[in-house]
Amino acid sequence: MSMSAAYTKLHGTGNIILVIDQRAGDAPVPSPRRIRELGDEATGPGFDQLMWVTASDDPGYAAAYRVFNADGSEAQQCGNGVRCVASVLAATRGHPRGFFLSSPAGPVEAHVLDDGLVAVSMGTPVFDPADIPFIAPERRGRYELDVDGVAYDVAVVSMGNPHCVLQVDDVETAPVAELGPKIECHERFPEKSNAGFVCIRGRNLIDLRVFERGVGETAACGTGACAAVVTGQNLGLLDAEVDVRLPGGKVMVSWHGGSEPAWLTGNAETLSEGFIDL
Repeated sequence: MSMSAAYTKLHGTGNIILVIDQRAGDAPVPSPRRIRELGDEATGPGFDQLMWVTASDDPGYAAAYRVFNADGSEAQQCGNGVRCVASVLAATRGHPRGFFLSSPAGPVEAHVLDDGLVAVSMGTPVFDPADIPFIAPERRGRYELDVDGVAYDVAVVSMGNPHCVLQVDDVETAPVAELGPKIECHERFPEKSNAGFVCIRGRNLIDLRVFERGVGETAACGTGACAAVVTGQNLGLLDAEVDVRLPGGKVMVSWHGGSEPAWLTGNAETLSEGFIDL
């Protein structure tokens, strides 16, 4: 017997997010096949990521969440998605504007700001190859990644999920559609990878397009924005606070190095609400 659940469809910088709040519910997580159907606008509300929100066993957290891509696969983190979750929770009557969430990638601190923007802590960047995971003999700032006999100069990092970042002269002409899926499934990324194509415009401004693991190119990727900034900072190319221009709009990323978390600030806007059969 199918169960019905309420949803809120939002976008974070153009990244389409479906939030299903099951803090007071007991519906089972949909099967990968059903998630694919729900993610396709022809058979469901459509989304890039589904955020499945439940109550947390720890009273220190407002809620817990899991992340599912439109292809049915599960991800560890989604920066735009967690901003949307925070926005939905803050809209709940009597809910504070600042709280902690439990994610597969670890604790996330969220603040809904007076201007409606949402700031979330995305955790400490992980650069050790084995922990990304990325196959490499040692940790370096840059690596050569061979794709179809061409060596690309890349940086790699985990922001709760693996990212490969390439610098390009212009994001408009970057080979995202051709190169993105080959990087996503490259043999040196055992759990696949997101692929970011970044053009550095100045020490506080970058342009970015991201081919997301399990989704394809999206209008925005929050963890991808963090990955592009922290790898650029590691190479001495960017300052501590950087505006990131994506096809869907702009976010701001700040990171002060070391064990400090990276912070992502951007919008979370409701598109529609409704009910779906799971």
